[in-house]
Amino acid sequence: MLVSHHQPGSRMSQAVRVGDIVFLAGQIPQDLNGDITVQTREVLQGIDRVMAELGGNKSNVVSVQVWLSDMSDFQGMNAVWDEWVDKASPPARATGGVALARPGMRVEMIATAHL
Repeated sequence: MLVSHHQPGSRMSQAVRVGDIVFLAGQIPQDLNGDITVQTREVLQGIDRVMAELGGNKSNVVSVQVWLSDMSDFQGMNAVWDEWVDKASPPARATGGVALARPGMRVEMIATAHL
């Protein structure tokens, strides 16, 4: 089975494709001063960008893990998610509260897709 690395770096790749399955690296916000809605939009735009670079889109996303630094942001994240998600083919999803890597980071998402 063919394995290909998308935008590999010294530490990680933005995505790794194994056959028809694509594993995206954790997508993070750029604006660490933004509220949960700003940061969620940036993260979802990151998923859209990587998927487009690979020849797909959000309808190809089959699973998403959402990590929140504060579970009180759940409602705000969901409001942005609900605007973004493909209603005809929503992915499986799990959300959890975790300590994220950088101060100010409120959300990170990891997606798996089928192309």
